Amino acid sequence: MPDTISLKIKRQDSPDKPAYWETFEIPYQPNLNVISALMEIRVNPVTRDGKKTTAPVWDAACLEEVCGSCSMLINGRPRQACTALIDSLEQPIVIEPFSKFPVIRDLMVDRSRMFEALRRVKARNPLDGTYALGPGALVHADKQQEMYTYSRCMTCGCCLEACPQINEHSPFMGAAVLGQAYLFNLQPAGSSLAGERLDELMGPGGHGDCGNAQNCVRVCPKEIPLTDAIAAIGRQLTWHSIKRFFTDPPKKHKEVQPQ
Repeated sequence: MPDTISLKIKRQDSPDKPAYWETFEIPYQPNLNVISALMEIRVNPVTRDGKKTTAPVWDAACLEEVCGSCSMLINGRPRQACTALIDSLEQPIVIEPFSKFPVIRDLMVDRSRMFEALRRVKARNPLDGTYALGPGALVHADKQQEMYTYSRCMTCGCCLEACPQINEHSPFMGAAVLGQAYLFNLQPAGSSLAGERLDELMGPGGHGDCGNAQNCVRVCPKEIPLTDAIAAIGRQLTWHSIKRFFTDPPKKHKEVQPQ
């Protein structure tokens, strides 16, 4: 085993400041994860060259791959720092913030675009008040299992970071949002808003902007079958479009008055 652990960290003091790199070395300990290594640096923030510096900033909460907040690029791969074990990583371990989200500071990024997109597609169950509504609809066990699979999404942003369609030229909402739209279309209560969700997904940034690169399923920490959800949403959109074609009232053309 090595005597030390080397970590090369991309840092940025604020959103309007330039990025720079700093390399740290800490004593080797078995079974560390990346978060633990960052905590060791925080105790004594001195670079490998002996320069006293500030402690790196990152985001974390649960430390058990549930909250999704400790997302970062580790050796070029988007993943959760809490489950990235040092013993399985090649050194020097290169740690960077996600590139598809605005940097707040160092490894902490602003994932607001994902939450705004979830609001756009109404990824929720509509409830009328907080009083008891009685028993819910019966759901087959197979459908329950499918819904549970998609409910495990942490909104961590790994799928957006890996997606080539997420860039400054595209408003694409990302695979996680499509997966959540599919989840709530499956649910008996959430299905009441299915038409509104599909209308939103037919617009800019919706299903049509997906390039089918399938990077999302390769990097999803929860191994959610996002491409299956994207395909299912595509079928729903086809039927929704056909239904709208035959049921929506025809648009009245404005008469042109003769001069």
